[in-house]
Amino acid sequence: MPVFFDSARFAENAYFIKKREIGQENRTIKEICKEIFSYGDGMTMSSKKDGLVNIGGFIALNNEDVFRKASNFTIIYEGFITYGGMAGRDMAALAVGLDEATEFAYLESRISQVEYLGNKLIEYGIPVQKPIGGHAVFIDSLNFLPKVDRSEYPAQTLGLEIYKEAGIRTVEIGTLLADRDPETRENRYPKLELVRLAIPRRTYTNNHMDYIAAAIKNVYERRNEIAKGYKITWEPDLLRHFTVQLEEA
Repeated sequence: MPVFFDSARFAENAYFIKKREIGQENRTIKEICKEIFSYGDGMTMSSKKDGLVNIGGFIALNNEDVFRKASNFTIIYEGFITYGGMAGRDMAALAVGLDEATEFAYLESRISQVEYLGNKLIEYGIPVQKPIGGHAVFIDSLNFLPKVDRSEYPAQTLGLEIYKEAGIRTVEIGTLLADRDPETRENRYPKLELVRLAIPRRTYTNNHMDYIAAAIKNVYERRNEIAKGYKITWEPDLLRHFTVQLEEA
């Protein structure tokens, strides 16, 4: 069975291997990444994450036959195989970004900032998923908003409340994202209803993290006043969480 990596956050995963796995502490991030990818047949990369760029991505393959077949689709849908639809300046930025993103000092600073926000929320008593992740903090919406029925999308409701409170954009990882059962067309209810606070790289200071934490604390203090969520007024057949339209229930 071929093994393909979703590599959007490969460097952050390598950081946790170095920090948490016995025997890996003296290896560089680049050494760990090289070994990880040696075990796969290929990878896809959304470069806006650990590539440290604004746009673009790539596919890397170890099998030349697969590479030849994939190249045909690249030419049809994206552009020639040497650029795949990306501008030259973006490819140059990506080359630098991949190098810098696999440096330990950068990863330590980046992941420590996410941890800083997570610890602030924990200090305020806000229910979050532990341990704190490398790119985001996840709020447990079911414990945050226990009065909102699951059919009214508590994670989406919380995300909207945070936005109305302080203009902070978040992402729902819950029932909206889980979409509908393809046969019954009923909502699928996952075990968790999360709000993701994904922190952009090299963008904000810890003062911004303090602002985010204080805003969410304000919402948490009035959580018992939030008893109703939202209902869908329009949704596409697939991937509804990207373009769904809602109104208050």
